[in-house]
Amino acid sequence: MEFGSDDERERFILGNFKVIAVVGCSREEGKPSHDIPKYMQEAGYKIVPVNPNADEILGEKSYPSLLDIPFKVDVVDVFRPGSEALEIAKEAHSIGAKALWLQEGIFNESAEKYAEDNGILFVMNRCMMKEHVRLIEGIN
Repeated sequence: MEFGSDDERERFILGNFKVIAVVGCSREEGKPSHDIPKYMQEAGYKIVPVNPNADEILGEKSYPSLLDIPFKVDVVDVFRPGSEALEIAKEAHSIGAKALWLQEGIFNESAEKYAEDNGILFVMNRCMMKEHVRLIEGIN
């Protein structure tokens, strides 16, 4: 699928995919890896926490890895170091995710190439919450 701009791709992801696995989701309020998924949950998305050190986050069962999730997810949202992103991209592909989103400050060009080569929509170094507010809620 081709998009004319990053905004078009992000608007498509946020407008069409509703189940988001959050790798590195935190139980700790005040951390972006907690507050951003909480915002997305409150905006109507199903959040699937992926954290091997938690049983439950945001009232949802937490899974040790993407490979442990027993149902389909649309988007894999990443709050882990960029050095882990290629492996996460491979797991996202193996579970049939349609998009991989690396949060603000997270970069990995190998993960980008892998995602694109395998038909996974890819976003890098963008805050999902900020983009949702800007593109979906229409606040600039």
